[in-house]
Amino acid sequence: MKNIKRPGSQSKLDRKPISIRDNYKGSEKLKNKNALITGGDSGIGKAVALHYAREGCNIMFTYLKEDKDAKKTRKQIENEGVTCTLLAGDLKKEEFRKQLILEFMDKHASLDILVNNAGTQYTEKSLKAISEEHVRETFELNIISMILLTKRALEYMKTGGRIINTTSITSYRGHDELVDYSATKGAITSFTRSLSAQLAPKGILVNGIAPGPIWTPLIPATMDKEMVENFGKNTPLGRPGEPAEVAPA
Repeated sequence: MKNIKRPGSQSKLDRKPISIRDNYKGSEKLKNKNALITGGDSGIGKAVALHYAREGCNIMFTYLKEDKDAKKTRKQIENEGVTCTLLAGDLKKEEFRKQLILEFMDKHASLDILVNNAGTQYTEKSLKAISEEHVRETFELNIISMILLTKRALEYMKTGGRIINTTSITSYRGHDELVDYSATKGAITSFTRSLSAQLAPKGILVNGIAPGPIWTPLIPATMDKEMVENFGKNTPLGRPGEPAEVAPA
């Protein structure tokens, strides 16, 4: 797992995730709203961006380095008749987080929705095999950058704003080969509950989405062949979910 390129490219997958159903009809639920989505080039983030766009929302999303995926996603979003801006960078870096919020506010009159979705994982069969480097990277991206980006976003978010955090079923069940990742997802769940209590009096709602196994580029980019082949088979449907099935939540 040490040399795998992550977060992975959706365009290179043989079996492409389903980002939005053709028969999904928008009803202007988010007309003229503006949303910032982290990790929006592929996977769950892309699906959220496309559903928001179909509901009339203008989008700005971040990605790490997958330019091909990001440009394709932007085109799909713009085809929905809304604006889309993308920004590549490392959310673990404070300078990028600052630049991101400033550029968003330069392009939009309001920050109505923040979707904290970007994340990473490393699979290891033993705690002894988990390196300090990977533990720190996982925590810095999955939860520390989330807290600090949200802190910056709140400087501009007003009553009626929404913050949505992507956590995971591993927050509740754990996972024997995703020990540090599961720990970050538990932290996200607690962060969501705590921040929601703090911001509710201000009229800003904070919610979390905790998906089970969802087919995204991060799966083949971070798991061995056997894990990929069995991914999601232990669910009632016997298969992983599609991003389009979780995004409307």
